[in-house]
Amino acid sequence: MEPKRQKRWLKRGGKLALLLGVLYVMLHWFEHSQVYHPTGEFDTEPGAVGLRAEDAVFQAADGVKLHGWFFPALPDSSTNNLVFLVSHGNGGNISHRLGQARALLQTGAAVLLYDYRGYGRSAGRPNEKGTYLDAQAAGAWLRQKGFAAANIISYGESLGGAVAAELAVSEPVGGLVLQSTFTSVPNLGSELFPWLPVRWLGTIKYDTLSKLPRVTVPVLVMHSRRDSLIGFQHAERNFAAAREPKLFAELRGDHNDPVWEEPAYVAAVGKFLEATKLSQAGAATPPNAPVKP
Repeated sequence: MEPKRQKRWLKRGGKLALLLGVLYVMLHWFEHSQVYHPTGEFDTEPGAVGLRAEDAVFQAADGVKLHGWFFPALPDSSTNNLVFLVSHGNGGNISHRLGQARALLQTGAAVLLYDYRGYGRSAGRPNEKGTYLDAQAAGAWLRQKGFAAANIISYGESLGGAVAAELAVSEPVGGLVLQSTFTSVPNLGSELFPWLPVRWLGTIKYDTLSKLPRVTVPVLVMHSRRDSLIGFQHAERNFAAAREPKLFAELRGDHNDPVWEEPAYVAAVGKFLEATKLSQAGAATPPNAPVKP
């Protein structure tokens, strides 16, 4: 090849490489912006809505400082030795989950809401590995508070379901709850953005589905057929992948609706707690028939 032609090809190749690099950076910026929607400001405080809470301040393994709220159970409850460790969805912060905390408290168990790094009063910037470390730190805080690992229920809402599932395979817990959770980010992304090469270039995985066969504690999957963001088929696949004992509860409403306001929500979670206690006692667990709304 002549030197001039070679120079032109190298110049074109350099421009193409630069263009691909820019597209790659833009894709990952877009990916991060779609997965994480943190809010720093709190809408309200627990006391303003009649809830009693304790500030939980702790640190992840990589040094990031985190914040949460701990809601104690009623002392005379038969399930006051259990606690829900709630990993919330990708938007807002814990101040937007006080209604959910109130509903979970109706089961008689305690509740810990915490914010991932970059959300609410937690420092840092969210990323997949970081959110896993955040959940582990929240679990360590509960154990230091006196809760046995087997009495910690890893509860995940939407994105938080993937975080909760990772906690259930990496740390000892007593149960796993998946509310409105996807099978994985690539699976969901390819449905929402079919024109993008999500599966080829995406770096954020949150692969709930692959973790479920390794979860050895009771599992509750809750989802609504009217969920317009994360299709019902994600819940069906997650449930099929989970090991026994497992329960399925069909919720009502769209993805961002306050599903915890429905009586069926508390009933399903309460039934799951009973299944968890029976499992811990070595007794036969209830059948895995769906819990009807």
